[in-house]
Amino acid sequence: MFHQLNFIETESFLRNVFLHDLDFSYAVEIIFRTTIMFTIILTFLRLTGKKGIRQLSIFEVAIIIALGSAAGDPMIVQDMAIIPSLIAFISTLILYRSITYFAAKYSKVESLIEGQPIYVIEDGKFSLHAKEAQTLGKDEFFAEMRESNVTHVGQVKTAILETNGKLSIFYFESDKIKYGLPILPNEYNKRSNKIIVPDQYACTTCGETMYLSTATTCPRCKGEEWVAASNDPRVT
Repeated sequence: MFHQLNFIETESFLRNVFLHDLDFSYAVEIIFRTTIMFTIILTFLRLTGKKGIRQLSIFEVAIIIALGSAAGDPMIVQDMAIIPSLIAFISTLILYRSITYFAAKYSKVESLIEGQPIYVIEDGKFSLHAKEAQTLGKDEFFAEMRESNVTHVGQVKTAILETNGKLSIFYFESDKIKYGLPILPNEYNKRSNKIIVPDQYACTTCGETMYLSTATTCPRCKGEEWVAASNDPRVT
């Protein structure tokens, strides 16, 4: 008897969590509402003129996030009508067009809305300014560089983080590659604050390279962690 009651309570709990008062007619209505709102979202994105998410700026991503509630509530909330959400979409589109117009006309407005490209690597080392801005997590940044066949920072003359989040990389010529901080996981994970074998080492904080025989503080960023530097050529 106890097991039977427990089963009934469990069944009631699961039904309440997954179905609650949902009936067939409202399920069909949700499908219809979702189709309409999804079509509106796609139309909005097409009207912005963007081809993909990688082309979206922070400003544009913020607008899409802000529209999440306007699009999501009418899909499943029965008392929420679609027309008010459509008005919100139209108003947002007008606002977007107005701001992008002034941004294209006035550089100060564009800088305020879109931000400025940031130099992340200069002359084979991390820019200290970019480090302070904390624009990218190190793992994420290393992954982006590895996708471009970069194995150490000394191969990179300049790396710029664009306003749309894309990383633009300019390389040293093969005969000008420097010793640099390795970004392959197996090599980078050997970092330490101890120096056992005298060799060329790279600071794991800023990428400064120098010949070390004993542990020392990085003269550029005051970091204390080092890893054996690499000067391997870039393989394309």
